[in-house]
Amino acid sequence: MLSSFIAAAAAPAAAAEPNPMFSFGFIILLFVVFYFLLIRPQQKRAKEQRKMIAELAKGDEVVAAGILGRVEDIGEHFLTLEVADNVRIRVQKGTVSNVLPKGTLKSS
Repeated sequence: MLSSFIAAAAAPAAAAEPNPMFSFGFIILLFVVFYFLLIRPQQKRAKEQRKMIAELAKGDEVVAAGILGRVEDIGEHFLTLEVADNVRIRVQKGTVSNVLPKGTLKSS
């Protein structure tokens, strides 16, 4: 009889199973964190880029693909930049990364 008490005391207790809702909640929390730290800021930057491109006007000074130029013509998908006297190139609108303050090209 004493040996059965010792055997019962020595037997490990069954581990309690974790609540499956806790695991599911943790995964949901990870998705929420990723959304606010990665996805939402990227969407905000893309929206600002689209707005900047939509507001381009003839005469604006821009940086497009690392090339400084003045906007000469704006098409649906492309724009024409004057990069030097009588030197014009066509670039995609999406390559415009910055709109520079007026007079920047004359000072450089």
